[in-house]
Amino acid sequence: MSKVAVVAVGGNSLIKDAQHQTVPDQYTAAVESSRHVASMIEQGWDVLLTHGNGPQVGFILRRSELSRAELHPVPLDYCGADTQGSIGYMFQRALRNEFQRRGMRKSTATVITQTLVDRDDPAFQNPTKPIGSFMDRETALAHQRDDGWHVVEDAGRGWRRVVPSPLPRKIVEFDAIVALIQAGFTVVASGGGGIPVVEQDGQIEGVEAVIDKDYAASTLARDLKADLFLITTAVEKVALNFGKPNQEWLDRLTLAEAKEYLAQGHFHKGSMGPKIQAIIWYLEAGGREALITSPEHIERALAGETGTRIVP
Repeated sequence: MSKVAVVAVGGNSLIKDAQHQTVPDQYTAAVESSRHVASMIEQGWDVLLTHGNGPQVGFILRRSELSRAELHPVPLDYCGADTQGSIGYMFQRALRNEFQRRGMRKSTATVITQTLVDRDDPAFQNPTKPIGSFMDRETALAHQRDDGWHVVEDAGRGWRRVVPSPLPRKIVEFDAIVALIQAGFTVVASGGGGIPVVEQDGQIEGVEAVIDKDYAASTLARDLKADLFLITTAVEKVALNFGKPNQEWLDRLTLAEAKEYLAQGHFHKGSMGPKIQAIIWYLEAGGREALITSPEHIERALAGETGTRIVP
């Protein structure tokens, strides 16, 4: 393998706003991201692309709710598998077309990826990850009683189901991913953090949980000994005091600074916090460098012109 980069694309990056949520809209967004990924590959990088799937899983769950009287519900692990296939298809098609346009002899393959988690992970005793649509109290409590859901009231906006978010331990299809990269494929894998599975007596089974996609991408970056871990998000750079009058954009961070700022609460749990933590784990395991930027600024960030670069 030449230089290997793990590129983590957010699920929300495929949905620009509430007016652009359809499958064709999402494909258009995938085409845009694929142009920048293709530029990386043209520069000599072997790319493993991961992606989020939160909104897309939410759509599947909502369809299940609306068709409940006629069709079977879709278990959460199968929602993850469905979205890995559909979003993987978007990127496979978008990348192939971009490779063709540039005259690049490259192919893309999607791996439906399972992520092993610990059955005893504390997250299973404390579900915190909201999924699905908002409900009124009566509906939520009925699901709790009849379906065993964990439900919470969400900041006055209604009730939601919450599921565990355990830490990823191992990517089950890791050897297949490595083989594909070595064969020259651009690989799409670990979509949505992977399908969470637990193992007992040599057998694995899916669980109703959601894995943070940046944590899973970090696991892949560490196991691959990737030369670069790149996370794309909605902003061009990371900031201290984000959204406040004293906001300060950051061009470069050391591992020690990233850990210090995270401990000080600069990076929120629902946004930048998991990305910084994922990069910390990667660098602690011997990773060389990480970048955070928006998809449209990937080329400039690689050239050192923008983005936030985080180094050991």
